[in-house]
Order: sequence, then C-alpha cells, then structure tokens
Amino acid sequence: MSAHVLAVLNDPDSGLGRYEAWLTQAGLEVTLQPGSGGLPPNLSGYAGLVMLGGGLMPDDDAKAPWLPDERRLAEAALSQEVPVLGICLGGQLLAMVAGGRVRANHGPIERGATQIHLTEAAEDDDLFGQAPRRFYAIENHRDAITALPPEAVHLAYSRQCPNQAFRLGSAAWGLQFHPEASAENVARWDPAKVRADGFDPDDLLEFARSVEPDSARTCQQIAAAFAGAVRHYAGLPASTSA
Repeated sequence: MSAHVLAVLNDPDSGLGRYEAWLTQAGLEVTLQPGSGGLPPNLSGYAGLVMLGGGLMPDDDAKAPWLPDERRLAEAALSQEVPVLGICLGGQLLAMVAGGRVRANHGPIERGATQIHLTEAAEDDDLFGQAPRRFYAIENHRDAITALPPEAVHLAYSRQCPNQAFRLGSAAWGLQFHPEASAENVARWDPAKVRADGFDPDDLLEFARSVEPDSARTCQQIAAAFAGAVRHYAGLPASTSA
C-alpha cells in the first residue's frame, strides 16, 4: 500500500493550500477530489483521509448531496483506524459522525489569524506534541462544534471558541482552524463580507502577515505529523528521511 491520501474538496473556494506541497514533501501522494464530482464508495487504496472546509453544515445534504458519502467515508476511517484530518467543516463533520453536536451561526465569528491554545492532553498527542503551547492559525467560521463526541480528547481552544481541535482514537483529528491557509488567503477575502462580519480587512491582513513566519512553522509541523501517521498506517517509515 502506498501512502496515498484522499482529500475531499467541499467548496471550490477552499482547497489544500500550502498543505498540498507540505504533504507531498512529507512523502504522501494526495488526490484532491471535489465532493460534487462524486466520492469513492470506500477507502480502499487510501492510507489517509483529509476533509476540507466549506460554507456548509455537516448535514447540509440538500445543498451538498455528496455529504452523506463523505460522512460514510469518515465513519469507515474511524472504524478502520485510517488517519483522518478534518479541517473546519471537515472537523465538524468528524465530530458529528462520532456523536458530537454542531450548531450553525453559533458563538462569535472568528476571522483571520487567531491564537490557538493547546490543552494539557495535547502534550502527548502525535499531531500537537511538538507544537508550541500557543500559536496563530487562520480562522474563518461562524458555525461551531458545541459538544465534542463522548470519546474525543480535547486538544485545543481559542478565546472565543472552546473546541478548536480534538482527537478520536489514535489517529483521527478534527480542527476548527485552518492550518492549510496562509495570510495570502486572507488577502483574497471579499472586503465587503469581512466588514459585514465586523472586521477591518486591512487590519486582519496586516496582523496575519505579521505572525505568518511562526504560524507557518507550526502548521507545517502539524502537516508533517499527520503525514507520519499516514505513513505508519501504510507500513512505511514515519519520515521520508528515515
């Protein structure tokens, strides 16, 4: 089995961003599959699953008819212990299929570079164990996970959002923040929509650029750690240099 990862694209304006290059550099073969184009019936041939963001709820099947298939893939990954990385919508979907709760338009809107705080449980986590206890990552959400699944390990929070990261089992992670996004993603946001959410687009971009070097370093560490989990599942050395 190769270290082949399926990445589900839930929104054409979303994507793998810098994670496409970082995961490839870490020794993974990545297939980016738009959900609207149809998803495979199972994870045969894949050693990892990445579920990306999008302006949807995890059960918004009328707007996104591929979501039932994506939920089935997430459930299969959990049952087979295939490494999973769910980002924003993907993290919310992972929480939902495992028994957590997600609410639309709940809590403060988070946009731009936001400080993420790790919990004590993150110190022993394979994804976050080498990360600093506080770091910045891009946020862009108005929906939120209001209750983690019963078996989840809580890994991170922000000042305004209590559930920024969690783990299920040994190798399935849900994130609310966007490690794949950089300050240049912020630069492409519609200024009118940013202002409508109560933020100044110039301030968001300036701050995101100011913390970008440290943020990128940590987010690349997270990518490398996920790649290590995928390679381990595939029976390969954890590092391409090993």
